[in-house]
Amino acid sequence: MFSLSELAPLDQHQSRSKLLKPWWEIFMDYTVVLMLMTSVLASTVQLSRDKVVCIPLDSHASANLSAVSSNSVATRMPARIPPDIGPNLYLTASGRRTHLVHQQYVYISQVCYHETLPWSSRFFPYVALLLSLMLMASGSFWLHFPHTSARIEHFLTILAKCCESPWTSQALTHAAQQDILQDRNLLAKAKGAECAPPCSSPLQGLTRHLRVESAAYRPLTECPPPCQSRHSFDTASNRIFSSSVHFTPSGAHHARQGISLDKSDEEEARALFERVRKFRAHSESSDVIYKVYLAQTVFKLLTATLIMSSTIPLLSSFSFTHICHPEVQASVGYAAFQCIHVLSSLLHKLMLAYLTLLGLYNLLNLYTLGWLVHNSLRHYPVHSLKELTSLRDMPDLRNDLAFLLHMLDQYDPLLVQRLAVFLSPVSERGLLDRGVEGPWGEQKLRAMISSDPDGRACLQLIALPELPPALFTLSHLQVLKLELITDARFTMQVSDMTSLRELHLCCCTASVESSALRVLQERLEVLHITFSHTSEIPSWVLSLDSLRELHLFGHLGHSWPLGSLRYLRHLCVLVIHGMLQRIPGELCEVAGSLVKLEVHNEGARLLALSGLKRMVALTELQLQGCLLERLPSALQALTNLQVLDMKNNRLRALEELPRMAHLTRLSCLRLSGNSVGTLPDSVGELQGLELLDLSNNQLQNVPLALFSLCRLQKLLLAGNLLKKLPAEVKALQHLTELDISGNRLESLPPELFISCVKLYLLNVSHNALRSLPVGISSLTELCMLDLRENNLYELPAELGRCSGLRGGGLLVDYGLFLTLPPHVRDSLSHICSSSSSESDLEESLRFSPSQWRFSSALESQI
Repeated sequence: MFSLSELAPLDQHQSRSKLLKPWWEIFMDYTVVLMLMTSVLASTVQLSRDKVVCIPLDSHASANLSAVSSNSVATRMPARIPPDIGPNLYLTASGRRTHLVHQQYVYISQVCYHETLPWSSRFFPYVALLLSLMLMASGSFWLHFPHTSARIEHFLTILAKCCESPWTSQALTHAAQQDILQDRNLLAKAKGAECAPPCSSPLQGLTRHLRVESAAYRPLTECPPPCQSRHSFDTASNRIFSSSVHFTPSGAHHARQGISLDKSDEEEARALFERVRKFRAHSESSDVIYKVYLAQTVFKLLTATLIMSSTIPLLSSFSFTHICHPEVQASVGYAAFQCIHVLSSLLHKLMLAYLTLLGLYNLLNLYTLGWLVHNSLRHYPVHSLKELTSLRDMPDLRNDLAFLLHMLDQYDPLLVQRLAVFLSPVSERGLLDRGVEGPWGEQKLRAMISSDPDGRACLQLIALPELPPALFTLSHLQVLKLELITDARFTMQVSDMTSLRELHLCCCTASVESSALRVLQERLEVLHITFSHTSEIPSWVLSLDSLRELHLFGHLGHSWPLGSLRYLRHLCVLVIHGMLQRIPGELCEVAGSLVKLEVHNEGARLLALSGLKRMVALTELQLQGCLLERLPSALQALTNLQVLDMKNNRLRALEELPRMAHLTRLSCLRLSGNSVGTLPDSVGELQGLELLDLSNNQLQNVPLALFSLCRLQKLLLAGNLLKKLPAEVKALQHLTELDISGNRLESLPPELFISCVKLYLLNVSHNALRSLPVGISSLTELCMLDLRENNLYELPAELGRCSGLRGGGLLVDYGLFLTLPPHVRDSLSHICSSSSSESDLEESLRFSPSQWRFSSALESQI
């Protein structure tokens, strides 16, 4: 048994689905129901009363029938009369003798019913019942097909929400009010300086119209003077509308004075706008509903035509009398029988009624097919809808959404108008203005301003529908970060942000008015853009004349030409995080100002590097994650290059290194994260190097020429296969940072501690050191020493004389730390003497030092 609560959702679904059924669908449904009732009636009658009645047909008896009828009654008497029957019991017989009993008649009737009666007379009601059920099922197939039912159900749900939302009625009302204001302006312009008639002014008719439209307008009780000028006419008109609506000629904002919505209603309306937007994007991507409905119409038309063409010839088979030859003469003595079909007349009439309904059904299908073919149902031009709803910014709709609106138009165009409110950008902007102006005031925005590492005033806004108007009042704001802003629009008010120099756009569409663009061209210096598709990069970026830094985060590919950057004449820094395939030569047009180029290719192969040859002004070049297998030959032309960073590539050998000897200004070379197995002796020719990063490679030894780089201050060899550090390291007397962690070192040369007295960062963790050489106390400037994960059994007591290691500068395992004398431990950890347990002391030794600035390549990778 089904409860009413379980049946209620089914009824609700049926009632909602009828919104998409036009009048011909309703007529076809009723026609199919009548056809079904006709077939049910025929089937019921045939099951209960269907039979034939047969009598024997003898040729000799029929020939003598006339003669027998003319004789006396005695001639019709039986030939033999039983002797025991008296004359008083004699019965007179009439008719033809058949010599058959009742059971034989029943048998003959059943045999003749199945052998002589046509199949249409026996099975037509059942066939008609099945065909009617099939037509009924095919009539609503498009509403229940898996690929269309979910989309249709979603559409009907959204439509119900749009009709129930309080914002719908208010948006339509205020859109109509804007039309009235536009009409008033047109009347005022047409009036000009002419005098208005004292009793029939346009303003008087407009006032009567306003009195009918809305009770919020004040009635005009007297006509303007007969000699008013155009200015006086406009002034009188403005007094009427000033109390109700503020009109903007661009139509970009709704009137707000007359709108009163709860906060929950506003949030629901904003969510509904987003839901409609997503449904529109989803439904306009395909036309599956239109195709299914078209296929369903063609199928119904072909099916009905086939049924009619096969059923009309069967009308002649409905006969009342039939001659039957059952081949049972040996059993009953007769070869032929004359039979009558009792229901033939009734079935003939029911079949005519069924065919009449089927013909009407076929005509409706022909009309539907003509409507589908002669109308562009996959495109919904909203010019008529604009006139009805006064929302003149409505976009044209396509595919499934357009088809659903066409079907909805057949039911009630007013429903389309209510849905159009949530398709209108003007309506959405009116709602967003209400939501943004309230909670995001100037006081709240000022409280959200923070300072970045450079001490600049920075504000970050995330997931807002649009920019709050109070934002443009922050004159001291220097850095603005916008993330996931639905509609970031910069207006002329941006001129009040006099300190704005840096802008971040992360996954948000930003539009700039022409007046605001001139302001950004003069002030904006740094721009960061994060995008998922190149279409999200604003076109106005290429017109920022004063831009000095441009950071692009996203997949560029071929769709966005980097050569367009030639318009940025003052661009100095270009950073690209994306899958770039080549460096175009067109960038040479900004090469005169470009001094820093960073390409982080995220594992995509960078093929063409010839464009680097013309960027002779570059001082810093970073090509990370570009899958390069050798140093680019174009580097020879970059004579001003100071920093070269080629991390995380596929460099194996450095044969091109000797060609870089003339790069006398090169001071920083980073080649970490590659597969370099051998370092050539030509590295000694790079005498200007101050930082060399070869960490995370496959070096088994280092050439002695490396230690001829007398200016070298930072040497990073972490994550290699080094087994020995040469004693020639003593030549690096200016060395301040040395990272040899993650190797296979078993000892350190004593010369390192004797000559490299300027060393203040030393990382030898994750090696196989057995002991530390004597003389480590000579490193008076040593501030950080990492000895973790080695094979050390004890620490030298002279570590206590390294005053820079006090307060957490020594990183060792806790058990090894206990091998130091107590007074040395106290001197090294005196800043942590308040620790109450050994575990607290261990944690303080390992993680407490805030002055640790050493950047180990191995640990950063971990």
